[in-house]
Amino acid sequence: MRPNIKSFFDQGTSTFTHVVSDPLSDACVIIDPVLNYDPKSGRTNENSADEVITFIQTSKLKLEWILETHAHADHLTAAQYLRMKLGGKIAIGEHILRVQQVFKEIFNIGDEFNADGSQFDCLLKDEQKIVFGKLSLKCLFVPGHTPACMAYEIGDAVFVGDTLFLPDVGSARCDFPGGDARTLYKSVKKILSYPDETSLYMCHDYPPDGRSANCLTTVGQERAGNIHIHDGISEDDFVQMRTTRDKTLKMPALILPAIQVNIRAGEMPPKEKNGTSYLKIPINLL
Repeated sequence: MRPNIKSFFDQGTSTFTHVVSDPLSDACVIIDPVLNYDPKSGRTNENSADEVITFIQTSKLKLEWILETHAHADHLTAAQYLRMKLGGKIAIGEHILRVQQVFKEIFNIGDEFNADGSQFDCLLKDEQKIVFGKLSLKCLFVPGHTPACMAYEIGDAVFVGDTLFLPDVGSARCDFPGGDARTLYKSVKKILSYPDETSLYMCHDYPPDGRSANCLTTVGQERAGNIHIHDGISEDDFVQMRTTRDKTLKMPALILPAIQVNIRAGEMPPKEKNGTSYLKIPINLL
């Protein structure tokens, strides 16, 4: 069965949030929601999330799941805000525990934070299935960009997170803690083993000049034309390219605030005695 899919693009972070709904019921899921954050002022707002909420309410849908493909480094998640407004459960891959442990040490987070995934309502396993309405969702473990990345197969579509980009953009970086280019190659090949007509929905797009942002491609288009990993690119060639390229990339602008919030499933750090929540900035560490 083909799901109904509505995608929202957040210009500030180049992120797509997807609302996937069952055409035979009112059930829906949200994949990778964005909480807007101004790094200059430290202020958040919910403009992008509110756009999603308006669509869901206008369409008279019922939110059942808020799905994260991984703990993003380029935007803060709006999962907590959406759950407060619409209900639903927040889920992420079970290997988030590895990511939590790494960044608990990097940010020197105290005992108030447990690196056990308990901040999420559900930790998803590879090939686990979730039913919403008449639709079934299959979880796919696709590490490499991070050690905890998941993709979600729903009907004739796969939501790939940061594992893969449009053909003229390529593939995800692998230089974050726990990332690995050889592992990413295998994960991409797992996704590209689906039939050529399978729709692939991106989490991000960084379009070259002359093209507007787009989130949709197919397995066939990726296999034929992805600039990093089209058919014929060997694992060794990909690893060499990816490793060399990653050394030239700057850290994402929001990685420090985003990771601290996203490993908490969208919760801010606990407020201090003055009633204010603070984010840490490690000096000369990353």
